[in-house]
Amino acid sequence: MELPTLYTQRLIIRPLSILDADDMYEYAKTPYVGPTAGWPPHSSVQETISIIKTMTTIKTPYELGSWAIVLKSSNKMIGTIELYNYIYRFKAELGYSINPAFWGCGFATEAAREVISYAFEFLELKRIEVGTFVDNYQSQRVCEKLGFIKEGIARSGYVRYDGKIFDKLIFGMTNEEYLKIYK
Repeated sequence: MELPTLYTQRLIIRPLSILDADDMYEYAKTPYVGPTAGWPPHSSVQETISIIKTMTTIKTPYELGSWAIVLKSSNKMIGTIELYNYIYRFKAELGYSINPAFWGCGFATEAAREVISYAFEFLELKRIEVGTFVDNYQSQRVCEKLGFIKEGIARSGYVRYDGKIFDKLIFGMTNEEYLKIYK
């Protein structure tokens, strides 16, 4: 399935491209982004290019793909957002990352709101989940602002890239909850 380009007041949410490598590397190399999302900091632009190639070419029935989050005002790519662990017309998980230079501006919430609408209205999902590390308070705040319900903790629910095991906080939103909040 080809990902659509989505638009919000301040953002263009379009399929991720190899042309995003420099902007992605700018934030993916920092120790603040990847480890809080479960992946190691990128060591070079070449590594970022390789990761983007993987993200954009290896597709399974359970992965819909990744979007770039782009500022309309400058055409700068400031993050990614994706739907994964997709089960046709049932559920998917939502993941996102934002360049730390743009934290606190509401961009993750704005992009996620548009992707959530796409998921429930076009993909006809019944449920969306978000998993965050229990100490990733920024991501938890995004989930709360979006209207996700904190459902519980998956104890030792995530193995990070370095083999460390972490508890994972699970948030969920059903189609019925989406309709109450967004419609």
